[in-house]
Amino acid sequence: MSPSEKQPYRHSVSVAGAVIDDEGRFLAIQRRDNGKWEIPGGVLELGETPEEGVVREVLEETGVKVHVERLTGLYKNMERGIIALVFRCSVISGEPEETAEARSVAWLTPDDIREQVDEAYAVRFLDALDDDTTIRAHDGFNLL
Repeated sequence: MSPSEKQPYRHSVSVAGAVIDDEGRFLAIQRRDNGKWEIPGGVLELGETPEEGVVREVLEETGVKVHVERLTGLYKNMERGIIALVFRCSVISGEPEETAEARSVAWLTPDDIREQVDEAYAVRFLDALDDDTTIRAHDGFNLL
C-alpha cells in the first residue's frame, strides 16, 4: 500500500541545511542507518519555524551551529510523500563531529558530492550554489 493510500493528502515536512564553508565545500553526514552521504536535516517539529528546525537538525547531526541565509530548494519524494525544504547556511561555531545519527561528518567539494551522493540528494547541495530557489521531484534516488 502506498503512502497516499494509507493517509491521503498528507505529507511529512523535513528541513535541511546546505552548509557551505569559505572554500566552497559542503558539510555532509554519512548516515549511521544506511551508510549514505547526505545533507544534514530531518523532520520539522511542530511549534518550530523552518529556520529553527534547520539550526536544530544541523547542530544535532554535525555539532556545528549555523546561520540560515535563504531557502534554496523545495524537493518532494513522490514515493514517500516527503516535502524537504533546503536552506543555504553558514557556520557560526563548532567543529564537525560524529553524532548519534552520523557515523562520519566531512566537508565535501561539489565534485565529491556528484561522485558520492545519490542524484536525488546531490541536487540539494548543488542547487544551493545557485541564486534561484529550485523545485524538484524525485523517487528517492533519481530526479523525475
